[in-house]
Amino acid sequence: MKKVNVLIVEDNELMRQGLRSVLERSEEFCVVGEAEDGEEAVRLAQTLKPDVIVMDIGLPYKNGIEATRDIKQNSPSVNIVMLTSHDNDDEIFAALSAGAQGYCLKDCASERIKIALSSVSHGAAWIDPRIAQKVLSAFEGGRKDKSESEAEKSSPAASNAGSTASGGQDTLSAREKDVLRLMVDGASNKEISEKLIISISTVRTHVEHILEKLAVTGRTQAAVKAMKEGLV
Repeated sequence: MKKVNVLIVEDNELMRQGLRSVLERSEEFCVVGEAEDGEEAVRLAQTLKPDVIVMDIGLPYKNGIEATRDIKQNSPSVNIVMLTSHDNDDEIFAALSAGAQGYCLKDCASERIKIALSSVSHGAAWIDPRIAQKVLSAFEGGRKDKSESEAEKSSPAASNAGSTASGGQDTLSAREKDVLRLMVDGASNKEISEKLIISISTVRTHVEHILEKLAVTGRTQAAVKAMKEGLV
């Protein structure tokens, strides 16, 4: 079995050593490098080309969110899991919007960290259950806003105002919405292919169209936007 190459980005030496120890005890992972700050993380991501990066947020010189954004611009295929003690809404959504595929809190069990890394390495999103509740809350807020918006559009005043530009949901086809729902659930391309009984190449095409129409650069960003705006 091919191992998943991991780059650890963490400014705390004890935390880095602990992560390396946990991952190297597993037959699934191989730690290919370590970085102590965001700028070094960006450089090593390009030279080492890891499959997955474990990224802290509170880093010197360039924080983890900025580093994530730079890495995803240079190497879109690299998967990034935020491993942090930060759990406020702004940083959660900023990290996911920057392109992170996973968000895990530092006080979680080591097995959960390995599950998160394994999941994103296979193309799925993974969010700590405690963080997922915040995302779901944003999703419910998005659904409420959407309902209010539709009510406004159906009012006489709205009718007299004429038509307006359509949002992301209105531009998605029925099949693209099906794919987006499964993306929100964290399904990989292979799982989407099996559930919708379509080829993987067709799934990839749908995903590309979804990202373009929602004006996002990654699957996780699409899932977050879908939940925040009530698109699924």
